Amino acid sequence: MADRSLRGMSIGSKSMESDEGVEFAPRQEATYDCPNGHTIVLPFATDAELPPAWECRCGAEAALRSPEELPDSEEKPVKPVRTHWDMLLERRSEEELQVLLDERLELLRAGKLRRG
Repeated sequence: MADRSLRGMSIGSKSMESDEGVEFAPRQEATYDCPNGHTIVLPFATDAELPPAWECRCGAEAALRSPEELPDSEEKPVKPVRTHWDMLLERRSEEELQVLLDERLELLRAGKLRRG
């Protein structure tokens, strides 16, 4: 029975656990500004004390941005969702689509096209 249940499974390389039902600790984002123009956004636990400085990828010391300086995330413009129909209408007009449909239906009815 043991060979059947373990066959094909690389033990230790994959977890059999899932994240289902797991509640993550509440988080806050801290933004650090590097003197070389880089911006670093890091997640921290809400009860963690934020370090006043963080080492940037370029090696410089980035300073913690104050909460007043952070842009309001709700002000970002939301792009409307583009459907397949919207993208199709960007390439062709409805008149062109009607002509193409008529041509394809004519070929299909004449037996020159296979269904499916």
